Amino acid sequence: RVKGVIFMSIDIKKIEEAVKNILEAIGEDPNREGLKDTPKRVAKFYEEAFSGLSVDPQKNLDVEFSENHEEMVIVKDIPIYSMCEHHLLPFFGYAHIAYIPRGKVTGLSKLARVAEDFARRPQLQERLTSQIADTIKNTLNPHGVLVVIEAEHMCMTIRGIKKPGSRTVTSAVRGIFRKNAATRAEAFSLIMSKK
Repeated sequence: RVKGVIFMSIDIKKIEEAVKNILEAIGEDPNREGLKDTPKRVAKFYEEAFSGLSVDPQKNLDVEFSENHEEMVIVKDIPIYSMCEHHLLPFFGYAHIAYIPRGKVTGLSKLARVAEDFARRPQLQERLTSQIADTIKNTLNPHGVLVVIEAEHMCMTIRGIKKPGSRTVTSAVRGIFRKNAATRAEAFSLIMSKK
């Protein structure tokens, strides 16, 4: 289990009713042709967008392989899509995950699944970055973990300050990456280098 997370199923009917109420509240007719199925479509979208609430991302790392490899492993440019919990608007971008195994490795796709499962819930980018790093650290017990997320937030793009194209970059640094400046610099250099 992930600390502070309650695993639950999504109530589709309640979402449909809430969307219908929102449409009425903004002065729309939820029964007109173009909007008639909108509550159902939004409910299905929310079911998918928040599917991470009903899973334990840590379980993705249950598959480990003994391997005498204690050098850096990086999976970068993992697309992520999440919903800002402050406005329920999307933020999207890329997660980059680096870790240095301690005699055990996990499947590369498992790291991407951890990021996706945490992203599919109401989120803050800062929390998302830390959750990914802490889950990898606590489950795989590597020498170190470094997670960087670069994302564009629709709450800054289509409302408020309205600055499309601005990106927020967050990082979470654990273990040897925190203690050793050269190792940390190598990881950041490899993560930020373009093809």
